[in-house]
Amino acid sequence: MEEKKIGVITHYFGHISVGIIELTAPLKIGDAIRIKGAHDDFIQKVETMEIEHKKIEEAKAGEQVGIKVIQKVHPNDEVYLVTE
Repeated sequence: MEEKKIGVITHYFGHISVGIIELTAPLKIGDAIRIKGAHDDFIQKVETMEIEHKKIEEAKAGEQVGIKVIQKVHPNDEVYLVTE
């Protein structure tokens, strides 16, 4: 498995289990990502993605996106794209 850093978590909304990622590379629905920080280290698939409450299929570097996460994340956690 290869990993490439594609962003960082800037915020977490616990009541809806959504993490906000500031992207440094593109991301799309279906991608596998790893979220790694002092308290977290897990891999998940991107199932939903939104910008300003609008559902999107893909996002570009420089954009901030919200994704549903399978466990709690923290600001400054690093986000990696995982490829086979």
